[in-house]
Amino acid sequence: MNFRQGLNDTTARSEAKGTRPTATPTSIREVLTMMVLHVCKKIIFFDTSLKVPLYLGSLFIVSLIGDFQPYPKTYLARTDNLFNVYFVKLGWAWTLLFAFPYLAMTSITICCGDNQRLIRNHLPRLGIATVFWFVWTKLFNIIESSYGRCSMRGFDAKTHCLKAGHLWNGFDISGHAFILIYSSLVLMEEARPIIGWENIKDLLRNEEHNRNNNDKSQTSNPLKSLKDEDLKVLKYFYNRFTPTIRLFFVGMTMLQLLWDLMLVGTMLYHHRMAEKVLSGIIAVVSWFVTYRVWYPVPTVLPDPVGKGLFNYQSINKPEIGLRRRGSLLQPSSSATAGANASSAGSGKEVPKFMGMPLYAARQQMSGGNVGAGASPLEGTASGQQATFVSSHLYGSRIGTGSGGLSGNSSSGGGGVGGGSGGSYYSNADFNHPSYARYRSRFERFES
Repeated sequence: MNFRQGLNDTTARSEAKGTRPTATPTSIREVLTMMVLHVCKKIIFFDTSLKVPLYLGSLFIVSLIGDFQPYPKTYLARTDNLFNVYFVKLGWAWTLLFAFPYLAMTSITICCGDNQRLIRNHLPRLGIATVFWFVWTKLFNIIESSYGRCSMRGFDAKTHCLKAGHLWNGFDISGHAFILIYSSLVLMEEARPIIGWENIKDLLRNEEHNRNNNDKSQTSNPLKSLKDEDLKVLKYFYNRFTPTIRLFFVGMTMLQLLWDLMLVGTMLYHHRMAEKVLSGIIAVVSWFVTYRVWYPVPTVLPDPVGKGLFNYQSINKPEIGLRRRGSLLQPSSSATAGANASSAGSGKEVPKFMGMPLYAARQQMSGGNVGAGASPLEGTASGQQATFVSSHLYGSRIGTGSGGLSGNSSSGGGGVGGGSGGSYYSNADFNHPSYARYRSRFERFES
């Protein structure tokens, strides 16, 4: 039994070498939380290579059908519906309400409390997105007012026409379609720090263990380069903000689902096809230029989403041992490669027994090439000798090529069987007379 008197369990564990700290037991609440987060990730991180064409294609097809054949009226067709009045008309405010605190908490955590880095490298992304939203929506209104006309003559301004109770006919680029698509794409991008967020807990635990035990052999931990103070700040902010970050992430997912629902209502009942398709294209281009072209440039601010003092989203995890281990009878990859190379060089196929190569190399040498230190077992009566070096489960054999097959080798492993073609195996068990039949088959096949 592994018992040492006078040594408690804590001391024994502290003296253990080569061990890694294990994670704390997972509660039912944590499991349910992970399930909810997993579903939210599947929703909000829908593949953009499919999502963007789906947005634009739906705007074109659904709106084109609605221009010629109006859809049946529903609650979403009313401009005073609850979602339109309290959510869509305040769409960008709702987007910032969820995205801003989420960005602040995730960025301050991965920046290890560096407020200047947060303000300089991360917050400007939402400021740039707000500028795009403001400029485009104002430009849409200017285009409609400048290139439209009133249903009654005598009114040249849109405001005067509408106050008089008339209709203003202009090219009204859909601000609703723009804000709904652009907000959905921005929410999707800004939510990406949640990917791999749970890995930080494991990284912190392992790095603290390495530093407490002065273990410098682990070089794959991205937290290895952090200072002790930064590591403490990271742990503090991570433990403090993680529950709130999860809550805001779920809220961002629900908000994006609401934007997609309201976008369907816009496709069905509001604006014309050209106005909606153009606004959708502008929203996609604005998102692509910023988040896919501008921000990834390493020398230009602001930083891309999720960039901090360490990288926790591209960790090379060790390979899980799910593959079947090779049999002891099978040679290693290097030995197999050497056997293949040897057979290719000699132009002869490597002999196999039950599908496995019997030896890795076969060399034939003349008597003049043998040095003074050659083994007596390599001599022959005709002056020519052949050396067979065989890798096998039962050991190695060195025998002559002209003396025929040997009988039984010495069972003690110290002598050689009689005759000029005697054989001797490094494994003493295989030299026993009971293995004579197997030795005979093996040597005959090898010859």
